[in-house]
Amino acid sequence: MRASALLLAVVIGFAAGPAMTAPADILAANKAASGGSAWDQPGTLALDYAYAGQGLTGSTHTRFDLAGNGFVDSFTIGPQSGANGFDGANTWVQEPSGIVSDQKGGDVLQLAFNEAYRDANLWWRADFGGARVTEGAPVTENGTKYIVLSVEPRGGKAFQAWFDTGNHLLARTIEVQGSQTITTFVSDYAPVRGMFIPHKIVVDDGTGAANRQTLTLTGSRLLPRDQEATFGAPQSAVHDAHLPAGTTETTVPFQLVNNHIYADVSVNGSKPLPFIFDTGGHSLLTPEAAKELRITAQGSQTATGGGAGFMQSGVTRVASLRIGDATITDQPVSVLNFTSPQIEGVDVKGMVGYEFFARFVTRFDYGTHRITFIDKHHFDPASAGTAVPIVLYNQLPQLAGSYDGIPADFCVDTGNRASLILTTPFVAKHDLRAGAGSGIVAMTGWGIGGPTYSFVTRGGVLKLGDVEVDHPLVTLSTDKGGSDAAEAFPNNVGGGVLKRFVVTLDYDHYTMYLKPASGPVADLDTFDRSGMWINDDAAGFKIINVTKGGPAEKAGLKSGDIIVAVDGKPAHALALYDFRQRLREQAPGTLVTFSVRQGAATRDVPVTLRDLL
Repeated sequence: MRASALLLAVVIGFAAGPAMTAPADILAANKAASGGSAWDQPGTLALDYAYAGQGLTGSTHTRFDLAGNGFVDSFTIGPQSGANGFDGANTWVQEPSGIVSDQKGGDVLQLAFNEAYRDANLWWRADFGGARVTEGAPVTENGTKYIVLSVEPRGGKAFQAWFDTGNHLLARTIEVQGSQTITTFVSDYAPVRGMFIPHKIVVDDGTGAANRQTLTLTGSRLLPRDQEATFGAPQSAVHDAHLPAGTTETTVPFQLVNNHIYADVSVNGSKPLPFIFDTGGHSLLTPEAAKELRITAQGSQTATGGGAGFMQSGVTRVASLRIGDATITDQPVSVLNFTSPQIEGVDVKGMVGYEFFARFVTRFDYGTHRITFIDKHHFDPASAGTAVPIVLYNQLPQLAGSYDGIPADFCVDTGNRASLILTTPFVAKHDLRAGAGSGIVAMTGWGIGGPTYSFVTRGGVLKLGDVEVDHPLVTLSTDKGGSDAAEAFPNNVGGGVLKRFVVTLDYDHYTMYLKPASGPVADLDTFDRSGMWINDDAAGFKIINVTKGGPAEKAGLKSGDIIVAVDGKPAHALALYDFRQRLREQAPGTLVTFSVRQGAATRDVPVTLRDLL
């Protein structure tokens, strides 16, 4: 699961100029109208903004090199603070819990090049600052005409820049960031040390007016140029992780359900509560847990992930999170209804993610169902297994590997129930459906954005660094929205692959270790033989989706039907996850009789399980 961060990148524009048509003429005229040589002075421009949006207030600050060599953006919004920066070559982030990390995954570096390019208006240079700039069709909106340029900076990614043909000011940019398309409106231009700067910035993530974020300029300074001191990553100096004196590690048991890891967590000294452990996520509480713990959240931020939709999350801080004998203190936490017992069959109260894992060396032993948190100064990698280098995409570990000999990037996601998800863009780029062999299109997951769909088949050879996994079950995403449909997101290695190993994550050294799990691996690469997706319901199991051509459809079952009994046993006597596993593991040819409520009537429906792959 992944949740979106605050969108704080600042777009700098220019002032009035004569009407032009060619990109070079348009941009040259705008430099002259915006202060001309004022933009050529050396130094760092520092801009301060008041922030309001998504139910929160605060302040943001940006410092950028006028020559385009770097920037730092920082924020204090509600109960959280953080920063990110770019020194001209490398990107970094200081996430709200205080950890500073290099960022080399996904589209983070491309977006940094874009931001530095726009900050310094490098498109005014004779060669457009090395960018590819083309003019698109003009647009008229609400009576205003715009010239639209497509700009792709060197090292960056293409974005749109809209210019008002009446005054030739930059009016907005449109840029794909991760799985979202971000529109940034700039207005209220006024001179700052001879440079025309927009004093109002509105960021729209496409999820509605209520989620817009507004930045209003409150101050500006021109600083002497000092690139290393201004734009380099600060030292990570967190001292909020604790183990009892005299100990160097703690180990706790976990339950593996739907290939998800669940273990107990204490919040602010509470009784143990069931949390999911997700390397693709961060610290979360459900609204129910927050209410039970008398924790109040602020704001309503956009959260996205798997699936085409989105949800709203609040933010807060907690005094402590404790797992076994490991404790981290004074932590930022989001409050989000990211899952429900109806979907997973587990009454989960929250999520443990990057913030906890990165403060220790974290080991997931899928063979023994145990998690170990190890003091970083006492970790010995000698017996940890094969080392696989990782980079970070925000808080998500990403690695280089291959699928059937095709070089590819993969994220390591313990929160993904599947074995291997190949994203929609990756599948299309390499025409993987054409050579996939037998398989079936089905609903295969449920993320923050709702259901996800894929073509499921027996896969080829997966390589994670130098570690090879033969023919895992693979889902070729057919999603048109959400993370699995985004060009920026890597392919996803989930619990179905990871449970073959003891997985050790050392974030400080950007390394993952994989060691084969001891003993046989249960429920390995199995797939539903009934042809339907079911969730829990007050009356039994609700059929959410029926696979075309599958046994459930042939038996006459439909979405919305309620299974009230299975082979004469009340549905409420069965755990959802156990029933799902039964439908995966029972032999082809097994006859299962469902008592099904369709409207007001209930009837027995025999379904013969069979392999769909």
